[in-house]
Parts: sequence; structure tokens; C-alpha cells
Amino acid sequence: MAGLADDAPRARDIGIPFDGTPGPLNAITDVAGVTVGHATIVRDLGDDKAVRTGVTAILPRGMETLHRPVFAATFALNGNGEMTGMTWIEESGFLEGPVMLTNTHSVGAVFDATIRWRVVRGGPDATGYWWSLPTVAETWDGYLSDINGFHVNATHVAQALESATAGPVAEGNVGAGTGTTCYDFKCGIGTSSRIAETAGGEFTVGVLVQANHGDRDTLLIAGLPVGRQSAPALAHESGPPHAAQQSSIIIVVATDAPLMPHQLERVAKRAGLGLARTGGMGANSSGDIFIAFSTANEPADQVTSGAALTALANDHITPLFVATALATEEAIINSMIAARDMTGHLGRTVEAIDHERVRAALRTYGRLEER
Repeated sequence: MAGLADDAPRARDIGIPFDGTPGPLNAITDVAGVTVGHATIVRDLGDDKAVRTGVTAILPRGMETLHRPVFAATFALNGNGEMTGMTWIEESGFLEGPVMLTNTHSVGAVFDATIRWRVVRGGPDATGYWWSLPTVAETWDGYLSDINGFHVNATHVAQALESATAGPVAEGNVGAGTGTTCYDFKCGIGTSSRIAETAGGEFTVGVLVQANHGDRDTLLIAGLPVGRQSAPALAHESGPPHAAQQSSIIIVVATDAPLMPHQLERVAKRAGLGLARTGGMGANSSGDIFIAFSTANEPADQVTSGAALTALANDHITPLFVATALATEEAIINSMIAARDMTGHLGRTVEAIDHERVRAALRTYGRLEER
């Protein structure tokens, strides 16, 4: 049931066109140093109960330099959701440690387990980890998963963190996206990247999403109203009934451009434009929460006073805004294309979007890229 990066097509593979130039992996890991890992929990419990959930970990500087903060900022397009640590990120301008993703009712478990994992790695005296405020974000996967069963534990957190790599990123029904849906289709984890040419140099922007948002009627693919115009042919007739009420998305933006926290807040806001390009409307009940960080400026935490820092001029930042919006759009569509049909808790089923019917809809409008 888990659609992985090495056995599932991506949006470009089936001919969906996108603007902009992606990095070699077309993933958040195109930003040097960033690693991603998943723990996927797929288990049937009997009596129609089932677990379809997990944990995803994004390490801004990888494992070896996990303790080195990065400049960061957050933005909530709509706040019916949770991302722990936002207050300190806003106050300090730093992200200290990984970004962890999971389901709504496992935020506490992941928060606690992340601290424990860091303490163990720090040694008997927890050197470097005497204080920790992990960043843990969530979306609700209770339609397909027994969300009140408290199935996520420290083992899954450690698995996600310790499996994090810099290569291709598994998408679809994996990690924190195992049980999520978007636009009434099975969705999950998606990622993409863009190369941004600025007057200050060439930089990479990478995006990873945990997509669990939106109504079918608003879905746009390649700018076309595919969800509304072809709904009967593309989707399960009933769709998940929770979609309009329980819809959220977490968007993580990484870049190697040298940006200060106030600039990263501006970048984080542009993720909302990429969400809108797929039909996301920021509904009242939706938790649309974004975080952006920069891997530049290795001495970002200024352990010693007078550390030399660099920053891109505001007049040169627009290409990064564009890259963020475009990579977010593609990451969301990738999360749909990589996902597979899933039957879960109480026998509920959410179908993945039909690739051939998407191709047919795009071909009608002359938008399909034949491969």
C-alpha cells in the first residue's frame, strides 16, 4: 500500500507540465545537506480497525551537523493545526534540530520521542541537548487511520530520523502522508525543487509537503479545472466525507540562498501561492502552516560574536519567491500522482487519482507533454 519514490511515477512522468527548472532530484534534498526519512505504519488490528499513519523527518543540515541551527521563519495561512516551536522560531530566527511531521494526535508523542532521541545521541550528559524544543507539525489522518489508538511511538521517530538520506525522497503513502488525502483523492508526501537565477547567484529551493487538504471541485492541474470538469471520471463518487471540514497541509521550504529570518518569512508566505495554483483556498477549518529555512551561513547561531554572515539583497529575492510557489505546486501534485488507493480504518477506502484520465483531460486542452 505504500507508494515509494522508486516504484511510483511522478507528475512529470505521466506528462503533466510545470514551469521552472527543477534540480537533479526534483526534491527538497537538492538543497545540499538536507536529508529526509520516513517511518510508515500500516497495520490491521481486527474489528475493522486499522493503522495508516507514520512519521517524516526533515534534517536541515543532515545527521552530522544536526546540532547546528539554521535561520528560519514560519507562516500560518490558516491556523487550524499545530506546529510546535513556532514561537521560538519567530522570536529567535533559528530552527534548532529537525522538522518532524506526523498525525494530529501524535504530536505529543513525537515531540517527546524527538527529545529523547537527541538526548541519547548527546551522550550520558546530553551534551548540546540540555534544552530542546522540537518542531513537530501535523495533519489529521483519522478517516483512514485509528487516530485515537496512539500507535506512533519512539521507535517510529527514531526510524524516521535515522533513515534520513540525501537521495531521492519517497512520496505518496509513506511516513506522515501514509493516511492523508487531498482534493478527495489519496495523497501523501510530495516534494519538488527549483533552480533560481538571481543577481546574487544561482540558488536551489526545495519543498516537501504533507498534503491533506482541499475539495475536488477546486483541484487545478497544470492550471486546468481538472477536478470540477472531470470529477465523475476521476474520483471515487462519494469521496472522503471529512474533506471539507478536516483539511490541512504542512509545507516545508528549504534553500541554500543566504537569507535572514525576516526574508525567510517572506519566502514561507509564497508557499501559499503554490498551494493556490493547485486549488487550495485556505478554508476556515484548514491548518495551512509553512516553515522556511536556509542552509547558508554555517555560523548562523553565532556561537562567537562577530561571525561573518551574508544575505541576499531584497531586490534580488523575487526569483526565490517564484521558485517557492512553483516547487510547492509540483510537490502537491507529486503527492497525488505517487499515492495509491488505500483501504483503512473501518473499511473506508480513498482512491488515488486516475493517471490515464488526467492525461486525457490535459490532452483535451493541449497541455499534455507526451513522453
